[in-house]
Amino acid sequence: MDQAPPEMLTLPGGQALVSWRRSARATRVSLRIDPGLGAVVVTLPPRASRGAGMALLIDHAGWVSDRLAALPEALPFVAGAEVPIGGVPHRICHRPRGRGGAWIEGTEIHVAGDAAFLSRRVHDLLRALARKRLGALALDKAALIEAPVTRLTVRDTTSRWGSCASGGGLSFSWRLVMAPEHVQDYVAAHEVSHLRHMNHGRRFWTLVGRLSPHTESAKTWLHENGARLLRVG
Repeated sequence: MDQAPPEMLTLPGGQALVSWRRSARATRVSLRIDPGLGAVVVTLPPRASRGAGMALLIDHAGWVSDRLAALPEALPFVAGAEVPIGGVPHRICHRPRGRGGAWIEGTEIHVAGDAAFLSRRVHDLLRALARKRLGALALDKAALIEAPVTRLTVRDTTSRWGSCASGGGLSFSWRLVMAPEHVQDYVAAHEVSHLRHMNHGRRFWTLVGRLSPHTESAKTWLHENGARLLRVG
């Protein structure tokens, strides 16, 4: 699977950021919106031409324009920005003469050193915090059902908040650390439940409900706010 850097193109509905992706598994040309990139991704099968992708873009120019315009505003990691942690806004404070990378004090994220490293240091801090918090939740819930977790990772995924491998490995989006705690609790319960049921059947959802009381409210929150998390950083 190859994906090129986004490029700005002029479509009938106006300018749009477009990323081209070629996939050996694709059987047809398709479009999707990537909130993280703020772009429309055109997926091409191995033998499809760029022209076929352009034709689909032009045919759906109105949809592309509307969906891109509806994306939440991007929130970069810069001094003064307010980034949620556990759903609570935390202001980024640059400390150019400080030492220690990045750390949290109350509702502030302090970042030491040159401004050029600020974004990366905030990202690293949140990623480490996500691994700690989501890892603790997952391990506690896995212990309740006596299911071993063989591996735990955090990634920057755009299509799912978590995943469970058949061998017992769990993975979570680091961006969940920005969501309220009840949302983190639900996603951890969801993935841990897959350690027992690798499907979304009745027994799976019964177990999710045993491990977290927040299923419906968390699913609603992610539906309404998930795209906003993908626009941070």
